[in-house]
This record gives sequence, structure tokens and C-alpha cells, in this order.
Amino acid sequence: MGLAQPKGRIALVVEDDAEIRLLTTAVLEESELEIIECESAEAALATMLLRGQDVAMIFADIRLSGVMDGIDLAREAKMRWPHLTVILTSGNAGERLEQLPLGVDYMPKPWRPFDLLTAAKRARLAAGGR
Repeated sequence: MGLAQPKGRIALVVEDDAEIRLLTTAVLEESELEIIECESAEAALATMLLRGQDVAMIFADIRLSGVMDGIDLAREAKMRWPHLTVILTSGNAGERLEQLPLGVDYMPKPWRPFDLLTAAKRARLAAGGR
């Protein structure tokens, strides 16, 4: 009889550019987080509604195709899950940075893999207490 494995924590990667999403996922595979990829904020929100209690962090581009962008996703996520680590990224955030919700971090593109892994580790450790 085996012992039940604890559920792993999840990193939600939200990026509409498939190559960048693949790169981000490859970097985060070095963390101890399970990765779920979404190409839109709407898909990410649907995933959060199903698996939100298991998600340690959302890493999303600010500029996404679809009705919602990364700022909208971050605002909704922080309203529903206030202790969730949410990091937004962009190579050209412009004025959108002024609209960053309280408690949301920003990592400019091109980000360094080490910085992303450090953020993932902090998110995983913070989520361990929830």
C-alpha cells in the first residue's frame, strides 16, 4: 500500500506567443512546480476556477489577445485569491504599468531565467503555508 502523494503546486503560464510560452515553461520545469500553459487570460481564469487552490503563481504577459489582458487577469485573480503570487511581464508595458493591481509584481522582458526561478521558488514556499 503506497502513501498518497501530496498535490503539487502549480505555476500558471499565460502567454499568447507560443514560442515565449514554451521558453517560459522550459525554465519553470526547473522549479518544483507543475506547469499549466494558457494562451489567454480567459483560459487562465477558467483554470483558476477549477484549480485555484493548487496554484502557487500566475506568470502572465500584460498584452494578451482576447477580451481580457494580463492586467485584467491579475486584478481578477488578486480579488478572488488575494495571497496568490501574480507576476506580469511585458517587453512594452508602457502606460499599462500604472494600472498594475496592488500586490502584483512586474518582470520586464527579456527576463532572466534565474529571476523567474527565484520568483517561482518564493511563490512555492509562500503557497506551502496556505
